[in-house]
Amino acid sequence: MNSTIRALSGALLATACAFAGTSHATVVITGTRVVFPAKAGEVTVRMSNQNTTPALIESWVDAGDEQSTPDKVNTPFLITPPLFRMEPNRDQSLRILFTHSDQPLPSDRESLFFLNVLEVPPKPNALQVQDKNYLQFAIRSRLKLFYRPDGLPGDPLKAPSQLTFKAGSNGANAELVVHNPTPYYVTVSHVTVTVAGAEHKVDTGMVAPLSDLHLAITDLNQKPATGSVIDYACINDFGADVVLKGSVAQ
Repeated sequence: MNSTIRALSGALLATACAFAGTSHATVVITGTRVVFPAKAGEVTVRMSNQNTTPALIESWVDAGDEQSTPDKVNTPFLITPPLFRMEPNRDQSLRILFTHSDQPLPSDRESLFFLNVLEVPPKPNALQVQDKNYLQFAIRSRLKLFYRPDGLPGDPLKAPSQLTFKAGSNGANAELVVHNPTPYYVTVSHVTVTVAGAEHKVDTGMVAPLSDLHLAITDLNQKPATGSVIDYACINDFGADVVLKGSVAQ
């Protein structure tokens, strides 16, 4: 990729981040996350351009920096093609290959990366913008990419059901401490806890492998009692919500 294209993508990326919440990409990516089994060596991500105009697509993988740009990332992944023109009403596949890592990735748990797909629309012609004000911007999609080492114990689809919950407090607010005893990342998309017959919403988030996550409980000052019912949902490998039930442990 030449320096002109790198400069263009870097400049447009800031705009993409600013407008992503109020805009809709015309290039649709299949799935909401990418699971990369180590033994596979590579994975394929499908996308389709559902617009009547072409788009310039640039893709890269970062290690957690939302402000990353393709020319500055340093991850053990190679995407092909990294930059291409996507014709209207056409499908395209991205191949993500594992190359190497300067620092070996953990072999006893998943590692988290992010797949970025930047969509740059074509410049309108003079007739289209004649006597009009217009704003043009790029849109970046950012998906979680889970690198899954070979031979991890347990079933990743059962990992959400193995979460445990304890009551905690953070200053004046009550919270749930979610423990993930598995080697897999678990994304909690919905949580409520029932205290004295009333449901209280709980913050959501992603629990790292073999780690804890502290989630604040909305409008609850006192810790929920042991045995309080917890209703929660987690997102599985296929992007679907898995609805589960638990309780506050002692």
